[in-house]
Amino acid sequence: MTAAPLTPRWDAQRSFDELGRPLHDVTFCVVDLETTGGSVADGDMITEIGAVKVRGGEVLGEFQTLVNPHTSIPAFIAVLTGITNGMVADAPPIGAALPAFLEFAAGSVLVAHNARFDVGFLRHFAREQDIAWPDFEVLDTVKLARHVVGRDEAPNHKLSSLARVFRAGTTPNHRALADARATVDVLHGLMERLGGLGVQTLEELQGYSSKVASAARRKRHLAEHLPHAPGVYLFRDDSARVLYIGTSRDLRRRVRSYFTASEKRTRIGEMVQIASSVSGVECATPLEASVRELRLIAEHKPPYNRRSRHPEKVTWLKLTREPWPRLSLVKRVLDDDADYLGPFSSRAAAESSLAALHEVFPIRQCNDRFGHRPQRTACVLAEMERCLAPCDGSVDPQTYAAVVRQLRDTLLTRPDDVVDLVHARMSALAEQERFEEAAHHRDRLADFVRAAARTQRLTALTGCPEVVAARREDDGRWAVHVVRHGRLAAAGVIPAGADAVAYVEGLRASAETVLPTIGPTPAATAEESERILRWLESPGVRLVEVVGEWACPVQGAGRHATTLLTTTVGA
Repeated sequence: MTAAPLTPRWDAQRSFDELGRPLHDVTFCVVDLETTGGSVADGDMITEIGAVKVRGGEVLGEFQTLVNPHTSIPAFIAVLTGITNGMVADAPPIGAALPAFLEFAAGSVLVAHNARFDVGFLRHFAREQDIAWPDFEVLDTVKLARHVVGRDEAPNHKLSSLARVFRAGTTPNHRALADARATVDVLHGLMERLGGLGVQTLEELQGYSSKVASAARRKRHLAEHLPHAPGVYLFRDDSARVLYIGTSRDLRRRVRSYFTASEKRTRIGEMVQIASSVSGVECATPLEASVRELRLIAEHKPPYNRRSRHPEKVTWLKLTREPWPRLSLVKRVLDDDADYLGPFSSRAAAESSLAALHEVFPIRQCNDRFGHRPQRTACVLAEMERCLAPCDGSVDPQTYAAVVRQLRDTLLTRPDDVVDLVHARMSALAEQERFEEAAHHRDRLADFVRAAARTQRLTALTGCPEVVAARREDDGRWAVHVVRHGRLAAAGVIPAGADAVAYVEGLRASAETVLPTIGPTPAATAEESERILRWLESPGVRLVEVVGEWACPVQGAGRHATTLLTTTVGA
């Protein structure tokens, strides 16, 4: 992508989700429950709820209530917690206690020691009482402690053990509020330790894992120069070779996560060990970042990226222009007036589509070159009535041409003939309980329909000299993209208070010049054009200007794609 046209910056205030929420700004609600037993599945009930709300190390409020379980508390539970049947006799039922707690906890991140237990009980009774459960984020201090506190400090990760490690001001005693207070001190102790390791946001805290090697953790400074902005990041080794390329709505936060969170992909963990620098390319919009990522991957072919490294390695299905046209698989589109379907990312999918077409259209499959006169004996396909056999004069040029016209119409506009015939064969095979064969036909048909729909959508966009579209982003401003012949030529965000018409005209004037290509080939890679199409078709996008005609066939393959891809074959 050219450097000049695409860089009006996204400089407005971004959401907390994009920037990462600093821990000192997050409100935590630390909750603890006492119950009649350990499982809601066994009918156990809540007997007490205790919670402490904190932010930035300061206690904002506390909540405590006993709960009438309307069942007898087992004797050993009464001894453990000190909560007796008499104590809960006049307490509110869960139907009254739970809404009060949810009101107290609203807008907080829920924290619990073994959150699966406490939050599990709360969610269960919310469902049982038909109370809407807020979309809480949840943090489990047990899981976090397992990555921070070693066996040399504590024999286990029980709340009582951790309270001693972090010198909690309250000793846990199996009463809800006291245990919640102790959990607050444990949470603050864990956060203090992790702060020294570069964990500064809620997102980093949630994703923290001790599995990150110390050598990798020491590299977190590599992210500090990156902006809080959408863009592309490039990891490099000591020789400046690009190792890995990725994209994010927030460059600094995403790159920091490689050094502070658990990376489950072995290859990427290995890459981080090798990396010695990270550079960023700031972009105006997420779509521009996505496109730049594809182009940079294709340029550098980084060894740790699995996808998009070889956009040139595609296959096209070609309907030739010659006296007796045929279908063939080719690597590129030529300026030869032939018709093309694709591109296919794998040769196997191209071969599958080719087979689906040969099932319906009995045109020749040989590679022989001959004129209008027959030259040899027909092959076995003609004997099986799967070829019209122009080679031995079994068909006249006019009849053969009519079949080819029908095939061309199937490829370019209306695939109904293939869909209907293959569906009929699938139904016949299913009736005979030959389900594997029917599924094989379905898969061939699906490959063809996908390819036909893709070709029709790409051809429509590629044929337009220019499409200008805009969408209002989360910050209220409009992101604008200029697309020429299927290639992103410019991207920007209209600044607050700016003249929208003048800004768009300036963006168009400075956009990259893009020349049309041969046939359905996009001026970019097919993957780039498809990403642009997904954005253009997303909710809220408005077309500002369309130069040329952007339309897909009404009877095209797209109308079959969704139905076909969800079709099952079986008894």
